[in-house]
Amino acid sequence: MTASQGMIFRSIAFVFLMIVLLPAARAQEMVSVDRDEINMRTGPGTEHKSIWMLSRGYPLMVIGRKGDWLNVRDFESDEGWVFGPMTARKPHMVVKSGGPVNLRSGPGTNTKVVGSVNRGDVLRTLDQRQGWARVETQAGVTGWVLRSLLWGY
Repeated sequence: MTASQGMIFRSIAFVFLMIVLLPAARAQEMVSVDRDEINMRTGPGTEHKSIWMLSRGYPLMVIGRKGDWLNVRDFESDEGWVFGPMTARKPHMVVKSGGPVNLRSGPGTNTKVVGSVNRGDVLRTLDQRQGWARVETQAGVTGWVLRSLLWGY
């Protein structure tokens, strides 16, 4: 291999790695509350003030870590710290849109309305396709919601 070919090969390999690795580096880690209730605190430890009580399934984006503590952000951009062992990678979403949002029998606006959810409602994620999410409410009702009306994973 000539020096010129080697340089081209290294350039192609670099571009390939950037295409493959960069999106993975930017992927946000999501967790959800895995207890009936947990505290979101001002800092990483129980000596820090509790600022919110979060219920089971509430989705959170991890933005940092300190030991077993996770620095997190919610759908309203509130930030705080939660104890990592009290969270899990169980997919949940929260309704970010105001007003009642229709739950539908299938992924489309031409399907039957089977219920509704409101801003702040936590939903278990069952499936996602074509810009829609199949979810289950805390009452056990399942249906499809337009993904853009939800936050989480």
